[in-house]
Amino acid sequence: MTKPYDRILSVDFETYWDSKSFTLSKMTTEEYIRDDKFLAFGACIHEFRSDRPTQWYRGGDELHRVLSTYDWGRTAVLAHNAQFDVSILSWRYNVRPAFIFDTLSMARALRGVEVGNSLARLASDFSLPPKGTAVYSTDGLKSISREVEKELADYCAHDVYLCEEIFKRLVAGYPTSELRLIDMTLKMYTEPVLQLDQEMLVKAIEEERTIREGLLQRLDIDEKHLASNPKFAELLHKLGVPPPMKTSKTTGKQTLALAKNDAHFQALLNGDNVDVKTLCEARLKVKSTTERTRAQRFLEIAQRGTLPVPLSYYGALSGRWTASKGSAINMQNLKRNSFLRKAIMAPEGYQLVVGDLSQIEPRVLAWLSDYEDMLDIFRSGADPYAAFGAQMFNIPGMTKDSHPDLRQSAKSALLGCGYGLGWASFAQQLLTGFLGAPPVRYSKDFAKLLGVNSEYAQAFAKWDGNEEKLMEIPHTCSTQDLVYHSLASKAIIDTYRRTAHPVVSFWSMCDHALHKSLVGGKEMVYKCVTFRKGEIELPNGMKLLYPDLRQIKDDKGKSQIVYGPHATKLYAGKITNNITQALARIVMTDGMLKVSKRYPVKGTVHDELIAVVPDAEVEDAKTWVLAQMTMEPRYMPGIPLNADGGAHRRYGLAKN
Repeated sequence: MTKPYDRILSVDFETYWDSKSFTLSKMTTEEYIRDDKFLAFGACIHEFRSDRPTQWYRGGDELHRVLSTYDWGRTAVLAHNAQFDVSILSWRYNVRPAFIFDTLSMARALRGVEVGNSLARLASDFSLPPKGTAVYSTDGLKSISREVEKELADYCAHDVYLCEEIFKRLVAGYPTSELRLIDMTLKMYTEPVLQLDQEMLVKAIEEERTIREGLLQRLDIDEKHLASNPKFAELLHKLGVPPPMKTSKTTGKQTLALAKNDAHFQALLNGDNVDVKTLCEARLKVKSTTERTRAQRFLEIAQRGTLPVPLSYYGALSGRWTASKGSAINMQNLKRNSFLRKAIMAPEGYQLVVGDLSQIEPRVLAWLSDYEDMLDIFRSGADPYAAFGAQMFNIPGMTKDSHPDLRQSAKSALLGCGYGLGWASFAQQLLTGFLGAPPVRYSKDFAKLLGVNSEYAQAFAKWDGNEEKLMEIPHTCSTQDLVYHSLASKAIIDTYRRTAHPVVSFWSMCDHALHKSLVGGKEMVYKCVTFRKGEIELPNGMKLLYPDLRQIKDDKGKSQIVYGPHATKLYAGKITNNITQALARIVMTDGMLKVSKRYPVKGTVHDELIAVVPDAEVEDAKTWVLAQMTMEPRYMPGIPLNADGGAHRRYGLAKN
């Protein structure tokens, strides 16, 4: 790319903090910087690669004066944890750099998220002088002496030196497209434009409180009885229902199974006993504080200003974003159609144009595995779940209306079974709600519809370990009903693997690459990815990293391959998942970068981007944005991409 800057300034701020109450360990970055108590003692500034010494400038007038001398339209900023330092520049000094470099983001991508990427850790790992400790002398000080200021300035200058030295080591060969994504991600936070509807948030908080209190009043019980496991168990006993139990994975002993995702609790919640159902709903209202806590957080942010979108670039192995550590809000899991999404708005005179890649992971997996039948389904533009179901169950012309249950089963298989999911895990997840769908327990009649007969059941029973796996599934139904459910689940997995045999062949290729390349060290190229010892290189130059890859034996003496400090298992299905998600992420980010050349991208949620577009350009922009997102990538020739979207001033209504 043409550089959007003429110089890079390394910047590091030193600010007032109090370990008892005013510290980033107890506050979010947004809260801390926007608080009235915020005070910048000063900052060190150095022009990267210049011979001039690093300068310390006091906060206030001196720093304002110095910052005003730069042309920020052509000046980039380098920092470690730039979200913090550049937010100060933007929110406190009205400085918006042309480009942002962040060594913390780069280190996460190049070293992995598990190894630790603090400035001190990076300095140690790169054999640089250790990070200083002078900052501790300012704890609780709102004004500092000349002596303390000198010590602080030296400490700050050393941090700038470390940041620059680390940057030199990280930036060599770093893909330009990924540097642009770091800049885009940080500007979602440091240059926020999304607004929050305070009136809607207040109303939603009040409505939630009214509903919760009404439930408690109707049931004539106290909130603490619903929140406490033992007290809730007593309430179930009074209704004549024995509280569900499960075996604790930690202790191996029996314990109450009253968590939201416990199959036993889900069975009570979705059962026929109205009193028990109401009691469980009330427990969820009391225990599920996420929505009201977020609403309160959003309201507090709205009272301070616009919404900084807190995302961590390369927060996951695949390169996907995660919520920023300590941000207290997770934009990645806002419920669809929730009032929180609707409360997020574009500025006056603008709308949010949303583009969402459709079935991107199944499309990528079909392309990777040369699954031509599935690629043809995607190319046809037909309902992919019904069309796949027609192949799976040999029912030509299947539609959502003609065979809703089988279509849903095909959808579950297409979205969830491509990574080697076993029947027992599938059966268990169905009971609690597979991939966010309502809980399902397959019946005897449905098992028959799938072709399960006595011969199939006998073979299932004879297979070593199946009976043990079945009885480990938490359930409230009879054992016989669990058997029918498990047989149906196994039949769906088997049918998926027979139908999607190219995917199964791709698993075999990944298993071969695991042993030959990732462990054995022999380079192997497959389509747009390259396998090497401990890593898989992606078409954008980034890598999937498997540090300290090693072979161990589990508690049953079975050999397995693990990596990282937590001995994470690595196997063919996991590699398939990692590659598929990583490539889907690159397709998504390619679209984001194209869109950002015309409109600012101010948010992303999974496979969805949020662009801010002037009212007058919205109709053309809706079509244009989707076109950018679905351009065939040069590294994935022949893949059929699709996306849907829409526009509205409110984020939650953009796709309705």
